Amino acid sequence: MIVADTGAVLALIDADDRHHKAMVALFDDDPVGWVLPWAILPEVDYLLLEHVGAKAERAFLSDLAEGSYLVHWGDEDDLQRAQELNTQYGALGLGLTDAVVMAVAERLRARAIATLDVRDFGAVKLRGAPRLLPRDG
Repeated sequence: MIVADTGAVLALIDADDRHHKAMVALFDDDPVGWVLPWAILPEVDYLLLEHVGAKAERAFLSDLAEGSYLVHWGDEDDLQRAQELNTQYGALGLGLTDAVVMAVAERLRARAIATLDVRDFGAVKLRGAPRLLPRDG
């Protein structure tokens, strides 16, 4: 299982992104293994609309509605763990979204996190030590 963060999903969708080919290769290798935490959805929606275009944003919403992506809606434990990570790694300024991605990856025992944010994700020691893709190939 691969838990995806916002940047990974944007790169997957945006053909002009310099990481697009790498993300498509990761996704195509195991599309049913990708999990999108609920917390990334508003960010992806907003950033697609603002930076990629309305057509891409509508396609993403359509794909979500059709079940093309597995969305993980989480639970209260994810929010508690996100708060703990934000406190422990306060100097990083993780924020809710990244911390929820990390919490979900820990709880689901994901083998990897799809992320381009290696500064934050690489600095946090997560239970299960999920790999960071594509960095850890």
